[in-house]
Amino acid sequence: VLQKGLKENFADVQVSVVDCPDLTKEPFNFPAKGICGKPRIADVGGVPYLIPLVQKEKVYDLNTVAKDMELPGAFILGAGAASSKVLGINAEFIPIVQTKSEKKPAVNGSYIAQINPADKGCLLEKYSSKYTDCEFGLLANLYASEGQPGKVIEVKANGRTGELNFVTCLRQTLEKHYGEKPVGMGGTFIIQKGKAKIHIMPPEFSSCPLNTDEDVNNWLKFFEMKAPLICQPVIVSRDPGFDLRVEHTHCFSHHGEGGHYHQDTSPDSVQYLGYFQPAELLFRIDRPQETHPVGRD
Repeated sequence: VLQKGLKENFADVQVSVVDCPDLTKEPFNFPAKGICGKPRIADVGGVPYLIPLVQKEKVYDLNTVAKDMELPGAFILGAGAASSKVLGINAEFIPIVQTKSEKKPAVNGSYIAQINPADKGCLLEKYSSKYTDCEFGLLANLYASEGQPGKVIEVKANGRTGELNFVTCLRQTLEKHYGEKPVGMGGTFIIQKGKAKIHIMPPEFSSCPLNTDEDVNNWLKFFEMKAPLICQPVIVSRDPGFDLRVEHTHCFSHHGEGGHYHQDTSPDSVQYLGYFQPAELLFRIDRPQETHPVGRD
């Protein structure tokens, strides 16, 4: 299914089932070896807690979320917002956490991407270099598993010929094929060559209400960042009525760049290499009562 769909958007596509590479090794350096074992996804909080105006009291803990997902000790990847309660500012959160179990404490390999106060560029930092908790704020889309080795879907896609970004193409391909049946997926992919359009939220929350996508885009800070970028997508082919964010991808690098992935900006030269696992369960945690479709890109 993915091979056929990606072919419509990329020049060179190869999708196969392989053994998950050891994710504790370069370039990932994750605290778990794989993304297999009881795979599941969660949509926690949501954009309505950020805009039109922020609700700063919305703070969550990944160790608690793992229990809410009925998988204490889960290895969690994904995309979310940092806890402004912990950081004192607003920032992008790139969660990579082996949550705590009865036998072991949590291992937090997460990153935060914020606007550098010195030069207004990107400041990417390892979360554990400054903080000891596993908190995040407002919203997150998370993929959780036992962090085991096993069979995964490997996707190689080079040379973008269509308009869709890599993640949207994966998601729309699934939606087209499976229709009413929601299919969820998570994992990690590397933009191996090329550049990408990435945003980072400003350190201050907006004091005026952000009511449209245009308002949101004027508030966000956009950058062009270079490969290699290690990305963590969470995808649901369609929303079965839970007010989901159907796709959300954050990325980090070893050269100081990272944030929220939008699209590659070098279609001719771009190379994607991804490892994915279909999820078995979906959890909707702290769904906003009042909602809107703004800011879901």
